[in-house]
Amino acid sequence: MKLLIATDLSPTSHWVIDSVKARPWPTGTETCILHVLDLTPFPLGAELMDAAQKAAKDSVKGLGDDLAKAGLKTRTEVFPGAPRSAVTEYARNWSADFVIVGSHGGTGLARFLLGSVAKSVVRHAPCSVEIVRQRAPLPREGLKLLVTTDGSESSLKAVRSVAQRPWPAQTTIRLLSAVPPFMPLPDAGASYVYSNQAVLAAQAIEEAGRSRATEALERATQVFGDAGVTRVEPGEPMIGDPKAVILDEAAQWPADIIVAGSHGWHGLDRFMMGSVSESVAMHAHCSVEVIR
Repeated sequence: MKLLIATDLSPTSHWVIDSVKARPWPTGTETCILHVLDLTPFPLGAELMDAAQKAAKDSVKGLGDDLAKAGLKTRTEVFPGAPRSAVTEYARNWSADFVIVGSHGGTGLARFLLGSVAKSVVRHAPCSVEIVRQRAPLPREGLKLLVTTDGSESSLKAVRSVAQRPWPAQTTIRLLSAVPPFMPLPDAGASYVYSNQAVLAAQAIEEAGRSRATEALERATQVFGDAGVTRVEPGEPMIGDPKAVILDEAAQWPADIIVAGSHGWHGLDRFMMGSVSESVAMHAHCSVEVIR
């Protein structure tokens, strides 16, 4: 597995490195710590650019040395560019399996810039993405993974990704499938018969969604069972806006990582599920993996 860790060298960077060090990874995993020196907000002369690049290389090397202590083969890269595009381009050229990025960098402008970088990476990266958020202290015995599924092939790939990777002992997995409610628009001019038919149609659509969610949960449970993963809570279908349901469940449990597929179904459904995974990645209180 190839992990590309994109860093802005803020204090959050050390938390991202600690999070990677705290987890087991497949044998032979390689890591690359990448810092793209964003010069667009701050035009610099040649001498200042050289000084900024040298300081960045020293800082990234320190992060790389720290990560190498965990036994991971590590390389570091620093170059000037536009982070939002350079990170995804590097991931593509390096054939990364995961891009890992911190959720925020400092405050004010720096926080806004990294937020936009994280959003762009989630949207455009050619591989899976993990947004790491700082939570203290790090779990010592195991993680709590909230794995979402909508029954699509992409969400099933997310389930398989979790099932196939090593995790700390005592890690618990909770499955979640949210069914959007169907609410027919009220029409003051519609007849009673039409209104009644609309309600019945809404109930049928919701029931079909619940049935699909139940099947998705059963398939996911089977995948984990076949992989020998035993600490799995299968859950029940939940009715509600998927973004709100996922975020609320993750906060109340509370989860350490939310795992979601990048898209669901096709057409409008695909657009809606895409917006769900992106919104969850940007607004969750915990780390989020978006699996491609």
